[in-house]
Amino acid sequence: MKKISLVLVAGLLLGTISCKESEFTEAYPDPAKIAESTVEKQFTGVIYASRDYVLPAYRHYFVTLRTSINHYTQATGWINEPAQYVPGSSGIEDVWYNYYNVLAQYRELQKIYNSKPADQQKDRRIFMLAAAIYVYDYTQRMVDVHGSIPFSEAGMLSTNGGEYASSSAKFDTAEGIYTFMLDDLKSIAAELNTITLNAGYQKSFQTQDFLNKGDLTAWKRYCNSLRLRMLNRVSDVDSFKSRSNTEMAEILGNAATYPIVETNAQNIQMNVYDINTDINSKGFRDGLESTDWFGNTAGKAMIDHMNTNKDPRLPILFEPGANAAGVYAGIDPLGTEATQRAEYNAGKIAIYNRYTLSRNQFFPGILINAPQMNLIKAEYYLRTNNDARAKTAYETAIEQSVQFYNGILALTNAEGITGVAKPTPATAASITAYIAGKGVSWSSAANNADKLKLVATQKWLHYNLVQPYENWADTRRLDYPALSFVTDNANNQTLPPVRWTIPGNEITYNAANYAAVRASDNLKTKIFWDVK
Repeated sequence: MKKISLVLVAGLLLGTISCKESEFTEAYPDPAKIAESTVEKQFTGVIYASRDYVLPAYRHYFVTLRTSINHYTQATGWINEPAQYVPGSSGIEDVWYNYYNVLAQYRELQKIYNSKPADQQKDRRIFMLAAAIYVYDYTQRMVDVHGSIPFSEAGMLSTNGGEYASSSAKFDTAEGIYTFMLDDLKSIAAELNTITLNAGYQKSFQTQDFLNKGDLTAWKRYCNSLRLRMLNRVSDVDSFKSRSNTEMAEILGNAATYPIVETNAQNIQMNVYDINTDINSKGFRDGLESTDWFGNTAGKAMIDHMNTNKDPRLPILFEPGANAAGVYAGIDPLGTEATQRAEYNAGKIAIYNRYTLSRNQFFPGILINAPQMNLIKAEYYLRTNNDARAKTAYETAIEQSVQFYNGILALTNAEGITGVAKPTPATAASITAYIAGKGVSWSSAANNADKLKLVATQKWLHYNLVQPYENWADTRRLDYPALSFVTDNANNQTLPPVRWTIPGNEITYNAANYAAVRASDNLKTKIFWDVK
């Protein structure tokens, strides 16, 4: 079976999170071999299939993010080398394959659900609504890095009875996918306000939903927060401007009808409860710390900003180099390879904090969180000339971001760390001082353009390498922070790309449909929302 989007079939139909992967395989075999599952278990399968691309896992961070996105946002520092701005094909293929495996799981869920009589569909409707929200979240990520992708017809091999020819998937436009998902999410938001669960299916939903534990209100927040994120992303696109402003105003003006994530206690994230299950962050260590591969080394721009402004997150997110005498320093992206390597080899370069991040096996998989929502609010209110609300949202976001990382630090089970003490959580006083500082305070900005730069900078700092896709999307869309890169004149791709290209297997095995997007499938053609 070719490993491409149009023919991928759900691999494991999954049960509860307490099982080992082998137990999942035994209990719920490949539906290409036997087609026996339930709506409830297949719903879990959709979420479970993506776990390594939600939780921080080794291959995602080491193969994909280390060589691409975390460079483009300078969330990490690295040693300049030839062809450094061409994303590695293996890392891109990993994400592509996983997305289409998740989508195939979702199509199988739709197939099973559609086979049920009306009364059983009604009882199980919540599983379909929640699964759609989750899949649309992942789909937005894919559109934001690739642009046009197979979507509406993709993952249908099982649904089409194994007929390969009829399962070839067209490429939907990025704008079309956004429009479809925004339409459907709006309908889902309305339906979630009317849905009722009987006691039996409420219990079943709680059991199978290892993301939100069957909390209907959490799924409402997820739905509307995702809508808000998508609407904000397209807010500068002429064909979406009116819709963006209208629907964002509707969501933000009707909290009871359209709840969003407002506090860190409401964050949508894949939590780790037992590191001896498949839901863990054990791979984070090797994904970041692999020796001399620069997965966790600090970039100069981020460290300089945090040093200059006495950012209370600095000692929580980073630790000084082993021989840096407590000084935080990042790799200069404009430095020569010899200089960069000498500073690194001398132990002068800061790394991401091992207590908080790489050795923290309880690190959650972040989907949507409160600081992110408040930064989106700040951008929206600034755009619609409500300065007071923009300021409140901006300052709230900063406070929540610091508290978010305090909370992550509190989860740590890190062991075997030498040469540095576990960081102390940031205090309320340090947060207040930071917000009032010259380079951070709202009043320090002379105009709306400068205030937007403040918001963009706080997004960049908050996301860092923890929410890499959001980081890359917003740095491209807002063109800020203004990051400097060495020009690679030895390669056609002289600077960081603005998108990923379609993987080779998809081009080979879906050639007829790929032809429609071939002209725009290059590293220099912007995603439709990148209009600045």
